[in-house]
Amino acid sequence: MIPAIQALGYAWFGWGTFVLLVQSVGVYNIFKRYSSVPKPPAVPSLPKDDIPHVTVIRPAKGLEPYLYECLLSTFQQTYPKDKLTVYFCVSSKDDAAYAVMKRVVDEHPGYDARIFVEDDDPALHQDGTTMEHMGPNPKIRNLSRAYREVKGDIVWVADCNVWLSRHTAGHMVDRLCGFGPDGKRSTPFKLVHQLPIVVDTVSSLPRDSSETQALLSGSIEASTDDDHRAHISIMSQGGGRLEEMFMCTTHAKFYSAINTVGVAPCIVGKSNMFRKSHLDIVTDPSQNPVLSSTSNALTGLDYFSNYICEDHLIGDLLWKSSIPGHRNHGLNWGGLVVQPVAGMSVKAYAGRRVRWLRARKWTVLLATLVEPGIESFLCCFFLSFGLTTVPWFDERFGIPQTWGSLLKCWTVGVTAWMFLDRMVSNRLHAGYSIDIDENTPAFAKGSKRGGAERRPFGQWLLAWVGREGLAMPIWTWAVLLGATVSWRGKEFRVRSDMSVVAADQTRNGRGSANGRASGKID
Repeated sequence: MIPAIQALGYAWFGWGTFVLLVQSVGVYNIFKRYSSVPKPPAVPSLPKDDIPHVTVIRPAKGLEPYLYECLLSTFQQTYPKDKLTVYFCVSSKDDAAYAVMKRVVDEHPGYDARIFVEDDDPALHQDGTTMEHMGPNPKIRNLSRAYREVKGDIVWVADCNVWLSRHTAGHMVDRLCGFGPDGKRSTPFKLVHQLPIVVDTVSSLPRDSSETQALLSGSIEASTDDDHRAHISIMSQGGGRLEEMFMCTTHAKFYSAINTVGVAPCIVGKSNMFRKSHLDIVTDPSQNPVLSSTSNALTGLDYFSNYICEDHLIGDLLWKSSIPGHRNHGLNWGGLVVQPVAGMSVKAYAGRRVRWLRARKWTVLLATLVEPGIESFLCCFFLSFGLTTVPWFDERFGIPQTWGSLLKCWTVGVTAWMFLDRMVSNRLHAGYSIDIDENTPAFAKGSKRGGAERRPFGQWLLAWVGREGLAMPIWTWAVLLGATVSWRGKEFRVRSDMSVVAADQTRNGRGSANGRASGKID
């Protein structure tokens, strides 16, 4: 056999083996950490003066599925009420989310809660102009005033479309500050975060239920042809299953693995907690040598307004910056943050993945470029090619060096991969680690705790094959064939330095990154 082909076989088999090892770390920790309800947090039992104040900031844009229940979970925390401040953020009072926010706040008059409207922020709209140097990142602009008016030092940013279990605040503070049972202390972290999962609520409801019918499009209702109805239903509603599948298999495995090994920052912006004092220091060039002296004139959260993928950049900057006596990042093991989705089309799912990949392309370029190699179809091809190319496998195990043998190895590998993903997704959606009570909505209880039913294997397999099959086309379109992202109806071009500029400014030859936008990034 040609030496170059053998060398390729060795390299691909080595890569496939590495991916399997990384996955095994993630799978092991998922089964270890998410199989039982964590013990109650330690911080509520501390003397009152020792309990740190927490400000929860939740941005919103539009009516997300179960928005009321998700926002309500903020007020159902077991964290001491007098140590908790709740800030909701919305771009305009005309936004449909504003009425829901107001309802939730009005129902809890005993809490220190407030709604911040971006349109009413004097710092952003003095004399009708935008604050100097403030960039277009819609989520940062939405959060800016709430961040400036934080009470205490601990900031907890949680997206509006996720549900938080009742002990989440306590567990996050324990992890961030190093509080343990019986007064024990451990080294605190700079930032803590949670593993997110997605629950497709439409496809778990009976087809003739009112909730399902309300979310089905008129084209489905008008059709009398069963095959046509099924096709439209899959295309118009199937994106939720694909999103659910991605988050509870590939994303969960590698998210858990990377945060176990701790060799690099790996966070998403669903639920993150950090200290305002730390972020203010690390974004100030005069106090942080990691930054150049010509860095952004803004500090704190506003520092990231000219950039995309702000959650990763915040984590990355905290990771790289020296804060004596603190560890880098800590995943709040056992704590799941649950995002319900409903009525998501396959096109919408693909659009979300394209935005995510293009946002990450320049933040973690190497990881983005090798991402196709961690997907089941391609990774199993690499392994199968190595098994049927490297002479040792033929000499030791009698594996023929033929294309037919490669196909058999690939089929076995993909099948084993699929069953492993089935086990992982069942474990996360079982809800074993969710501390449920009478206030827990059905979508967050888990299939083993009285929530949505366990996905039948046939339906699950269809979603798995669809997700895996779309992975490579979506990656190709996102990474190789474009550089624009859409933020709530506005298009932006991502630069190689991770800054963004409005697409219309690029077309008109104006390169300023200070374009206006409002809302939150999906």
